[in-house]
Amino acid sequence: MRAFTYERATDAPAAVAAVSRAGAKFISGGTNLLDLMKLEIEQPTHLVDISRLPLKDIEEVAGGGLRIGAQAANSDAAADARVRTRYPVLSQALVAGASGQLRNKASVGGNLLQRTRCPYFYDTAAACNKRDPGAGCSAIDGVNRAHAILGASEACIATHPSDMAVAMTALEAQIELLGADQAARRVAIGEFYRLPGDTPHIETILRPGEMITGVVLPPPLPGRQVYRKVRDRASYAFALVSVAAIVATERGTITAARVAFGGVAHKPWRSVEAEATLAGSPATMATYRAAAEAAMAHAVGRGHNDFKIDLAKRTLCRTLAHAAQAG
Repeated sequence: MRAFTYERATDAPAAVAAVSRAGAKFISGGTNLLDLMKLEIEQPTHLVDISRLPLKDIEEVAGGGLRIGAQAANSDAAADARVRTRYPVLSQALVAGASGQLRNKASVGGNLLQRTRCPYFYDTAAACNKRDPGAGCSAIDGVNRAHAILGASEACIATHPSDMAVAMTALEAQIELLGADQAARRVAIGEFYRLPGDTPHIETILRPGEMITGVVLPPPLPGRQVYRKVRDRASYAFALVSVAAIVATERGTITAARVAFGGVAHKPWRSVEAEATLAGSPATMATYRAAAEAAMAHAVGRGHNDFKIDLAKRTLCRTLAHAAQAG
């Protein structure tokens, strides 16, 4: 690990001011950043510790929503009674991600900003446009079993690792940001992440020096919420495919639905095609299969990950069937 300087921010305005210097980065739980620093993938010269900022509260907002501070621990968000009752898909996703020890340390804001676990990104001897723009993508012709089937480009086929962000995408969360100029703004999570295109190293719409201060969840959609994660082993593994589904039914007909996938793209993947297929249709396996076909209509395998297309379809069908039981 390279030498760096360190300071602990005392408040949010001071934090964004401090990180505006060249080579500075925020550190909160550090569960991803420190690993990347040890491998010299991230090489900040100055760390601004924001873990002690007063941004840990989970509180009600007008209209029946909930605001989760960016420094709230993943474990605290998952265990909160309001999250478990009104946003169970989020609680389920948080519990599905990592170990209890990591959830105790990781922050909600840091979870949103995790970087890909692509092995070629982590291997500094391999070509990786995300790590070294213009170097190429070793994964395209390499071992790409865990890689993207949607939204990828010839520059990058990495996937986003967060479980929490998939659930928040289905919930249509809004992310609160504070800029270096002290200006606050709020963006939809669906607009927060960028697809790789020709610039896979630019992963979000964050501006230089901007910091996540909180996440706002709107009032929950009626219906049952389910998060399902398919992985190679039951713990300590990232999703091959995951699905966050919210399904409302009335007299056997689906009245509303939200669907988001994880493990299939550079960002949490909201499937408006699946949702359009589901709305107004009978809550039957035939409908779920049609929604799955619509969701994966533009999926592209790269060889080793071809199986993920069918896996995503089957995972969606099973998740929708589970959600519709009590929707």
